[in-house]
Amino acid sequence: MAFLIKNARQAQQSPVLDQWIRVHRAGASLPATTAGAIFTVRGGRVLIKLLIGEVTTVIQSQACNLKVTANPTVGTSVDLSSNLDINADEVGCLYLSELDGTALVGADAGAAMSGPGTPAAVVNVGTIDIETAATNTGAIKWTIFYLPLDPGANVIAA
Repeated sequence: MAFLIKNARQAQQSPVLDQWIRVHRAGASLPATTAGAIFTVRGGRVLIKLLIGEVTTVIQSQACNLKVTANPTVGTSVDLSSNLDINADEVGCLYLSELDGTALVGADAGAAMSGPGTPAAVVNVGTIDIETAATNTGAIKWTIFYLPLDPGANVIAA
């Protein structure tokens, strides 16, 4: 699914349209003290505009850090979001990546708000992973909005 955003803030007279592509990954159990791919980037670089998770099965009540990492096929992995303790997070709890390596933003089911500015990250071919610091029960669904930067670049749910 794609939708168009009109960007009238440009200095030019005619509006510019951006096409954000949405990929949804259904709720899945947390990886057990390891990394697990949530999305696969194929065919070239993409610009991530939004990455958000939602708890679909309550997270087990014990300490557990969660982070999001860009794991390229060639090169070094980079944290898109660093650790957030997800101990006993409720169903509907939202996780928002600010895509700048700072802590994953977590909020109860009401809302998840980022800081000032427009989050974005350029990601190479590879996977986007979540990593847990403990073996906890619970499940999270994920949604990503992105723009392809190279011809044929796309993102699929892992």
